[in-house]
Amino acid sequence: MAAADELAFHAEFEEATNLLAQTPDAAITRSDQLTPQGHVAVVMDSGGSYGADDEVESDKAALLQEEKQQPGFWTFGYYQSFFDVDTSQVLDRIKGSLLPRPGHNFVRHHLRNRPDLYGPFWICATLAFVLAITGNLTLVLAQRRDPSIHYSPQFHKVTVAGITIYCYAWLVPLALWGFLRWRRGVRERVGPYTFLETVCVYGYSLFVFIPTVVLWLIPVPWLQWLFGALALALSAAGLVFTLWPVVREDTRLAATVLLSTVVLLHTLLAMGCKFYFFQPLPLEHVAPPHQAMSQPPNTLPPTLPRSMAT
Repeated sequence: MAAADELAFHAEFEEATNLLAQTPDAAITRSDQLTPQGHVAVVMDSGGSYGADDEVESDKAALLQEEKQQPGFWTFGYYQSFFDVDTSQVLDRIKGSLLPRPGHNFVRHHLRNRPDLYGPFWICATLAFVLAITGNLTLVLAQRRDPSIHYSPQFHKVTVAGITIYCYAWLVPLALWGFLRWRRGVRERVGPYTFLETVCVYGYSLFVFIPTVVLWLIPVPWLQWLFGALALALSAAGLVFTLWPVVREDTRLAATVLLSTVVLLHTLLAMGCKFYFFQPLPLEHVAPPHQAMSQPPNTLPPTLPRSMAT
């Protein structure tokens, strides 16, 4: 009888060995927890322990990432992360700025807590150079149509355009961010975006003016104003739709004043660029205009005849 039990034990042991060879993650419980017949029990692990191990490893990695010291804002490494974007992300954000619609938040749907400075930087640089170049080309084309117009290259427009665009893209978001932070202290439900998110929103909102400035080369005034109005409407609508979820919890007066100021500043930027960079030059008259003579030139009176003189 003992020999039969021993043979059965060896058979079950071999069976368990084969199962372990096929499934290495299996575990054997043999010590005190025996089956009623004293057989070996093989417990199969479904692999859930691997998921738990992965979660533990991910938690450790997150803790190490948080404990890692962040570089100071004066170092190059601090700003390097804000330029770490690929072409598809930049194109997606440009598309989102060109097609604003109600209920579609640019920050939540396109930035996704990852603002960048790459897109706003190059958009502002491109807009500044396009403004200066097209402003000079407008004068060249005007001189070809009217030779009386005197033209000389105006290189200072590059500097003016660069200072104007970059100051607008940085100082206005800074003032807006500071105002929203102050309003958050007054009303706790007002939650502003970060400063970089605000700069990113303003930078991408200026992209629509790049093709508009090129279209301003068409020498048709009403068409130029039409293109400018469409670009301004798209750009301002994107800003309003993005800022509305932040300011709607504030008082109606504060929200109205803030959004009106944003639209007004955007309008002043567009109109200022139109009047400064595309202003017509005064005509240069080579000769003074001919004026009608009211009286004939002074001449000597005719000589009287002798008979009449006497």
